[in-house]
Amino acid sequence: MNKKTNKKANKENLPKVEQYLYSVGWSQEDEAFVARAAEFPSLAAHGDTLENALREIKTVVKFVLQDLEETGEFVPEPFGKRSFSGRLVLRMPEYLHRKLALESMQQGVSLNQLLNLKLEAKS
Repeated sequence: MNKKTNKKANKENLPKVEQYLYSVGWSQEDEAFVARAAEFPSLAAHGDTLENALREIKTVVKFVLQDLEETGEFVPEPFGKRSFSGRLVLRMPEYLHRKLALESMQQGVSLNQLLNLKLEAKS
C-alpha cells in the first residue's frame, strides 16, 4: 500500500520535477503528442513532438509545485519514492470468491497464488 505524504510543501521537502513519472503518447483527436504526470492526473500538456510535450508537462508540474509550496498545500509524493508492502485488501462478490477458490483448489495452489498468477499474466 502506498503512503501519501503528510508534509506540507516547503523548499526543504519539495520533490524535484524530474522525480515524477511521465508518459507521452500521440493523440489522434488532438493531432499532437500529449504528456501527462501520473501523480497529477488532471494535468496534461501538448507538443508537436514527443520532446516538446514532455518539456511542456515538466514546465506545468514545476509551476504547480511552486504554487503548492506558496499556498502550503500538500504535494503528491513521486511514484518512485513510494513504498509498497505487498499486501492488498480486495473485496469481490461472493460468487467470484467461490469460483476463484474452487479454481485454486483444482490447480493445487492457494487462492493468493492463483490471484498473483492471474494478475501477473495481465500485466
